[in-house]
Amino acid sequence: MQTTLELYTYEIITKEQTDLIEKAAECLARTFIGVEVAGKWVQEPMVGQLNLGYEDFYQFTKDYLDSTVDQGYCVVAKDAQNNVVGVLAGDTNAPEIIGEDIFEGSFSNMNVILHVLEDVDKRFMEDYQKRNGKEIEDGELLHLFMIGVIAEHGRHEIIQELGNSLITKAKSQGLKAVLVEATNPKSVRIFDKYHNIQKYKDLEGNYIVHKYQENSKLNGIPENVADGTYILLKEL
Repeated sequence: MQTTLELYTYEIITKEQTDLIEKAAECLARTFIGVEVAGKWVQEPMVGQLNLGYEDFYQFTKDYLDSTVDQGYCVVAKDAQNNVVGVLAGDTNAPEIIGEDIFEGSFSNMNVILHVLEDVDKRFMEDYQKRNGKEIEDGELLHLFMIGVIAEHGRHEIIQELGNSLITKAKSQGLKAVLVEATNPKSVRIFDKYHNIQKYKDLEGNYIVHKYQENSKLNGIPENVADGTYILLKEL
C-alpha cells in the first residue's frame, strides 16, 4: 500500500506556471465556497454566511495568486493524475489596512470579510509596534493567507507537508515569524496541531479576535461552527 507521501507531489508555483495558478485558484475557491470532501462538507463560515459566489471568489483568489506568487510562497499538492488537490498560499507583505470598501456588485459582501481581517490585522500591527518599537515591514513575516485541500485521502499529511515546505523556506530566508488570520476553529486546530502556530496574545494577555456575534452581518454564524477570526503566530 502506498503512503500518502508517495501519492502526492509538492511544488512551489512560479509566475510562469499560469495553468497551475488557475488550478490552485480553483482548488482554493471550491473549499472556501463549499465542497464535499470525504463525506464532509467543507466551507469557510464567513463565505457561507455572506453567500459569496464561486466565479467572484475564484477571480479574487486568482488575482491574489497572480500578485504574490513570484514571492515563492504558494505551494500545491498534486495527485498521480496531476490534479491539484491541496494549496497553501501566502505572501511576505506587511498587512495593509485600506479602511474602505473595495469590492462591488455581486461581490460587495466580500467587503465584510475584508474589514474583519483588517480589524484583527490592525490590532496585531499596533501590538507588534509596541513590542518591537517599529512597524512591520515587507519581507519580515510569512503571512499564510489561504489553505484548501480537496483530496479524499491523506488530508492531514497534505496539510502538514504544505505548511512544512513554506515554513522551512521562510526560516531559511530569515523571516521572523509566521502569521495567520484563522477564521474558524478547524484552521486554529490544524495550524496548532501540525505547525505549532498558536493563538496570539497581545501585551495585555488577550487574544486578538473579531467576534462574529458582535458583527451584524456575521452574527448568523452559529457559535459552535465558528466564534470569530483569530490572529495566530509562530516565531521562527
